[in-house]
Amino acid sequence: MAESLTEQDKRLLEALQENCRLSNQELAERAGMSTSACWRRVRALEEAGLIRQYAALIDTERAGLGFQAIVHVSLTRHDHRHVDTFIAEVRQRREVLDCYSTTGDADYHLRVVCRDLAAYNLFLEDFLFRLPGIANVRTNLVLKDIKTHSAVPV
Repeated sequence: MAESLTEQDKRLLEALQENCRLSNQELAERAGMSTSACWRRVRALEEAGLIRQYAALIDTERAGLGFQAIVHVSLTRHDHRHVDTFIAEVRQRREVLDCYSTTGDADYHLRVVCRDLAAYNLFLEDFLFRLPGIANVRTNLVLKDIKTHSAVPV
């Protein structure tokens, strides 16, 4: 689909990533198209799976989630049962905002937010350390957000 994105599509996607609450009229103006064509094109982008969802971005500090960490997780071995269990369980945890399977020293990198250090310790002890196949967990505390952005360059 990326090859078939028009300049109008790109303007639509950039505008929606900046503010998904724009009216169809505002969106059409930004993309340089009629409102009916804009509506049809946005629906086509949604149906094609290019637009996965719309979301509100929450300020973690103001939401009472003052603790953030990047957690590096290594599994003992890559037994598919351990991998499947790890992935399924991590997907269920609200504290885990992002999870990436990576190369390098760790198998997975998680971005975790919690209320405070005590809540993070509970996350580790009651959840992560109890998963089968966990060999090593290393935590890097986030001291300050330098750049947090969810928009994808199109």
